Amino acid sequence: MNQSLSSPSQFNRQNFDEWFIPLYAPADFILVRGEGSRVWDQQSREYVDFAGGIAVNALGHSHPVAVNALIDQAHKLWHLSNGISNEPVLALAQCLIQHTFAEKVFFCNSGAEANEAALKLARKVGLSQAANKNKIIAFHNAFHGRTLFTVSAGGQPKYSQDFAPLPPNIEHIAFNDVAAALAAIDAETCAVIVEPIQGEGGIIAATPEFLQALRARCDATGAVLIFDEVQTGVGRTGHLYAYMSTGITPDILTTAKALGGGFPIGAMLTTDQFSQHFKVGDHGTTYGGNPLASAVALAVFNYVRQPSVLAAVQQRSRLLIEQIQLLNQKYAVFAEIRGQGLLLGCVMAEAYAGQAKQLQQLAGEEALLALIAGPNVLRFTPALTITEQDILEGVLRLERAIQRFIQQ
Repeated sequence: MNQSLSSPSQFNRQNFDEWFIPLYAPADFILVRGEGSRVWDQQSREYVDFAGGIAVNALGHSHPVAVNALIDQAHKLWHLSNGISNEPVLALAQCLIQHTFAEKVFFCNSGAEANEAALKLARKVGLSQAANKNKIIAFHNAFHGRTLFTVSAGGQPKYSQDFAPLPPNIEHIAFNDVAAALAAIDAETCAVIVEPIQGEGGIIAATPEFLQALRARCDATGAVLIFDEVQTGVGRTGHLYAYMSTGITPDILTTAKALGGGFPIGAMLTTDQFSQHFKVGDHGTTYGGNPLASAVALAVFNYVRQPSVLAAVQQRSRLLIEQIQLLNQKYAVFAEIRGQGLLLGCVMAEAYAGQAKQLQQLAGEEALLALIAGPNVLRFTPALTITEQDILEGVLRLERAIQRFIQQ
């Protein structure tokens, strides 16, 4: 028989281990409140948030733009079936189309679902050209989600090897290897899926030459070029979408994470040319285009797309990089700093190779929330609206963590 219910303040980390399927290993502290780039735990200890919910909290915590949109919509409509449209989702679709290359949109709940839809659409486009045009080209160390299809497209076997048999005809090649891409993309290729910056793979940016080669080869073979902008989209790099700074336009773009600023929503964007291959009933989702999610996403997107906001992201990026470089001059724990905007990865120096997790944990103990991107990269994805004061305070806490780290 279940135990009597506890009040929230009585919950602790051990409850997680007792009640949850063991898929995560969360920190020992439990957070209860946030404002901007600061959060507080059950003991009222305050943390600086350089993690941003893994590049999700574009406006930080409890931003009035998002809060007001949610409250306003909550008094109107919460949910409808996808057999009935609603005003917030129409307004969001119009806004995304007006400010990107897209002409058509599909809404879902997450980045994985957006990529699932993109890959399914690409397979159908390929089938319309030839019965054997179904090969998908993806890249080593990529990450595209946790569904069986997307985890198979991701180039990290540790996430897929225990779930075989996997969807077939997905080929992985080296990221940023132009020659390998030109050789692999052929007449049987229906799609190439690529992250403009590999996030989980270590914050590695695609080179202009590589993206140009992918675009040209997809054009030559009739393959669909998919940009996975789940992590890089909605202002994260200092551009509304990362493709806008590359000179390359994809055929399909997937977006999620920051799109809702913390409210779950994802989207697949494409053109009329490709969207027409989907027919009513080919794909769908119960919650996609939910009025609550759409209203919040519209408010967040409209805020982030302002030129002043995007310019501020680049300014904050420069400040954060400068501060980390100053730290590194003193402690030499990082080999390099990679990334764009507020998607940054600090690569551990050779003497500390593979120890990013240890440094992240120490940062948490010093009241700084950070991430990792593989065993060798400390990752920062703070709110796009983080203040200079919070950046400076966060770096001070990082310094305390580094001092402890090098003394271990």
